[in-house]
Order: sequence, then C-alpha cells, then structure tokens
Amino acid sequence: MRWALERLSRLMIVIATVLSCGLPLPLAQAASDQAAFMELLEAGQRRQFEAYMSARTFHDFELDKFWRECSDLRALRKRKKAANEELTRNDYVRSFPPEYKGPQLSTELAKAWAAFQAKDETAKEPPRPLPTVADFLAAAKEHYAFEPERIPEREFKLRYAREALALGLTKEQVVRVYALETGGQGTADMQAGINPITKKGSAISSALGYAQLLHANSVNEIAKHGPIFVERLRRLSIQPGPDRGRRTALARKLTSLRAMVRAAKSVPLAWEKHQDFAKTPRGYGIHALNLDGDIGPWLQVIKLQGIMQEAQKAGRSTLRPVEMELMNLAGPGTGLEMMLPAGLGVPTVNFFARGGYERNTIVRGKTSAELLAALDSRMDDNEKKPGAVEFAAVFDELKAKQAAGR
Repeated sequence: MRWALERLSRLMIVIATVLSCGLPLPLAQAASDQAAFMELLEAGQRRQFEAYMSARTFHDFELDKFWRECSDLRALRKRKKAANEELTRNDYVRSFPPEYKGPQLSTELAKAWAAFQAKDETAKEPPRPLPTVADFLAAAKEHYAFEPERIPEREFKLRYAREALALGLTKEQVVRVYALETGGQGTADMQAGINPITKKGSAISSALGYAQLLHANSVNEIAKHGPIFVERLRRLSIQPGPDRGRRTALARKLTSLRAMVRAAKSVPLAWEKHQDFAKTPRGYGIHALNLDGDIGPWLQVIKLQGIMQEAQKAGRSTLRPVEMELMNLAGPGTGLEMMLPAGLGVPTVNFFARGGYERNTIVRGKTSAELLAALDSRMDDNEKKPGAVEFAAVFDELKAKQAAGR
C-alpha cells in the first residue's frame, strides 16, 4: 500500500510541477506521459528513467537557450547593419550547440518508452508529396498552354554558356556552381532528390536545372525580368532564318510567356508573396520555363548574375565560385556577412535557422571559413564528373570561336 501511495505521490508531484510552471499543454502532456510510464517500471528502471529524463530535460533547456541567443544576436546584427555600424566578433555566438552527454536508457527500456509513446499517437496523414517535373509540365500546359522546347543536353549547355559570358560570368563560376548544385552530372530537367541519370529517387525540393532554381526563384525572376525575356523572345521570333514551324512555335511560346509574366506580376514584388504564389498551380507552370531551350538558360543565368550584382553593391568586384555558391546557399546578404572578417571565424549557427542548420550536414559543426573549404572541396570532386567536364569543354569551344571572330 505504501509503495502504491509513493508512486501516486510521485505522479502528482510531476504533473503539479509542470502545470505550476505554466508550461504549454503539449509539454504538460509529455510530463504526464513520463509519470504514467514510470508507474509501469520497477524501482531500478524507474531510477534509470528519471535520471535520463532529468538530464535530457536540462539539455533541451540549454539547447533552446543557445538558439535563443543565436536569434537575439542575429537581430542585434540586423540593427547594426541598418545603422551602418561595423560588426565585430562580439556580435556572434562563438560556440557550437551543446551536445547531450548525459546518461542513456538501456536498449530494453528505450524500446519500452518508444512503444509507450507510440500507443497514444494518433495516425498521421502522410505528408503531401512534393510537386515534380510532371506536375510543373502539366500546370504549364493547363494554365499557360505552354510546353517547353526540349533540346539536346549539349546544346542547352552551349546556350547557357553563351548567356553566362554575355552577362559577365566566368566559366569557373558557372561550371563549379553546376558541379556543386547537381553533383557534376545534372541535366536540364534534373530535380533535387532524383538521380539525373537513373531517374531514381524522390523529390526533396522544387529545385530544377543546372542552377537548381526553386519554384519561388522562377516566379521571382520572371516578375523582375519577364518583360526583358518577352522582348528577347519577340525579337527572336522575327529574325530571318527560322523556318515556318520554328516561327510558329516561338509565337506560341511568346503568348505563353506574356501570360506568365502577368501572373507573376499579379502579386506584390516580395519574396514571401512569391513563395506563396509558387506553391499554386500557376506558380508550378512558371517553373516549367527552366526546361525550355530558349528561356531556361536566360532564367537560370540571370539568377546567378543577380548574386554577382549583390556582391558588387557590397563592394566586391569579383567572386570566387565558392563564394557565389555560399551566397546562393545562405542567401546573398547572409553569404556576404559570412565572408566578412568578423564572420569568417565564427560558427555557422549564427547564419542559419535552427531547422536548416540541423538538417544540412555540410553546414553543421563548421565555421564560415570551414564551410567555404568544404564547399570548395566538393566542387573539386564534382568538377571531374562527366556533366561538368562537358560543360567546361562547351565553354572552351565557345570562347575559341569568339576569339576566332566566328
């Protein structure tokens, strides 16, 4: 009887403590679950479980505290940058997230705890599958009567290289970014998560093509540069030379592109709005432009040029390929901050949200300088893959023709 009363007392104390702290209901429920689970344990198991949960709770508290400090200092730096104040290392967290080093549950007890938690879980609906190339193509056809013109891979690379050189990008920038973004073997229709050669895998994002543009990137670039693309396509359609079939196809493409530009401009010119619009069927349809032999290279290269322009505004006249990729990965402004003297030697926790940091293996556990080195190393490896080798050869061929005046 006394043993039962002690257990009941322990259960009530845990629940009362949680509720008195004003913890949110989910946390209060978790504490209640822990107390209920302890009721099923023998004395030795109970002591082990209590020690583990106590240590784990303290660790989680410290981890939350760490990420709050990261967020607070990020807000401070934002204010300093707005006031044109110089950033120093004191404006950054200089440590990595605390690691759990407390006691562990035995294998048997860990399985029992997992089973106890699982029995009360309500069945969750499977996550909605991410849109794929097939979805983008179907939406483009339905909403814009658009079917991208698919051209041979080498020709796509040639047009891409020609556009890149015209906009002031270098062979090294384009090929090494391609090597990192696609693993050095990407195709014009490659989607992140799907092997471009075997076509096996599942989509992990909407990223498409050589530069792996997200669907929000496509909407954003069309909203900003769509009218320029329309005019270029119009001039292309009236140039002497194309046969009648090609002129007809360009005229249809021009009509579709104009409709896409109107759609992209129907929402405010703000990244958040473009993200929302990109998740709609009309946004999906715009993303299919990346696959088109005429517009795809323009769209992807102008995104890379935008990174260069942001760097130039910040006083950087040149960018190494790895620096361009860092700005692409972290965002232009954040990438530039990471390359400042104060930002280079501090952990990447200062520049990525908690979820992004924890998910991205190449980012975790590194300083900004170490991340740059890791990206550079991966570029070195992937630059040897067939797609990157072909891309480099295309640039060399194009530059040789230009030098010969052809």
